[in-house]
Amino acid sequence: MSDGTGGDTGGGMSGRVHTRIICVGNRLLDSDDAGLRVHDRLARAALPPGVELIDGGLRGLDLLPLLGDCRRVVFVDAVAGFAAPGTVVVIPAATLAEEAGETAYGHTGGLGYLLAVLPAVSDGPPPEITIVGLEQPATNAAVAEAARLCLSLLSGASLLSGDACRPSNDTCGNGGRDAHAAR
Repeated sequence: MSDGTGGDTGGGMSGRVHTRIICVGNRLLDSDDAGLRVHDRLARAALPPGVELIDGGLRGLDLLPLLGDCRRVVFVDAVAGFAAPGTVVVIPAATLAEEAGETAYGHTGGLGYLLAVLPAVSDGPPPEITIVGLEQPATNAAVAEAARLCLSLLSGASLLSGDACRPSNDTCGNGGRDAHAAR
């Protein structure tokens, strides 16, 4: 978090949240429960200090206050149209924000809309945001892979670098969208 002068005020973090994993979806719909299944798996794991796990459910824009006081956010959600069914993908926030009103993401509002309005309602620079998406139907193996990917993204210098993603030229049939399929 910036102190307004370009300095970093979160160096030691001692107990302070600097990263949130926010899992969203609807437990009542098999086609939209993948993010919350990842939440349940991560809730049983040991998370690094400074990481907070959130069950975002269907909170939509009510999640905005959770984005103002941390450095990084990893959203986990069910997606459609980015890769083959059952694939776990890493999607830059800008991609979902651009598609906020399109049906390719599978949600005509929700997370894409939240990301689209974030710059307009944010008091300062938004946190670094990445989405871990699970193409439907999400198998138990895909849920386990998404949970593993969330944890590996926490240790990376950038949420879209390192061994967690394939090069962007490997589109996995995603119609040219800027998403990376997990190995």
